[in-house]
Amino acid sequence: MAVRDILRMGDPRLLVPAEPVAAFDTPGLHNLIADMLDTMAAAGGVGLAAPQIGVGLQVVIFGFERSVRYPDAPAVPMTVLINPCIVPLGSDEALAWEGCLSVPGLRGEVPRPERIRYSGYDPLGNRIEREVDGFHARVVQHECDHLNGVLYPMRVRDFSRFGFTDVLFPELA
Repeated sequence: MAVRDILRMGDPRLLVPAEPVAAFDTPGLHNLIADMLDTMAAAGGVGLAAPQIGVGLQVVIFGFERSVRYPDAPAVPMTVLINPCIVPLGSDEALAWEGCLSVPGLRGEVPRPERIRYSGYDPLGNRIEREVDGFHARVVQHECDHLNGVLYPMRVRDFSRFGFTDVLFPELA
């Protein structure tokens, strides 16, 4: 369909909580998802939330076979998740580096629950429910944070572990 502009940190629209999707299997929803997939692919991302392209709806996409931005990350199945809910499984937390298409050129170490159950709906309104851990869990949590107006730098605890990607990881530059 179309590659859309990705809003960058500082744009107040990124801080507004998204509204639930009320109707599934509509041309408008399918067009939004197609645009999100095109935009994520063009930017080389592993996930994207509708608010990142200025649409205040609870829609996230994520997934990849291989990622240039995260070369050591295991594959995550391509998923469209609408009106998601996340439940941490246990109290174990993991620290790992994150980046964001809305925070270009920067990375930060972010604590997240290691294991989660997520649920929601696909574009046709069919229920999705999965238990995941590791990078898959991290990507889902990161994208769903966007639906609540949260950007990953808001979760960084130690700002000595936050900086420019090309300085922190010159091999990725």
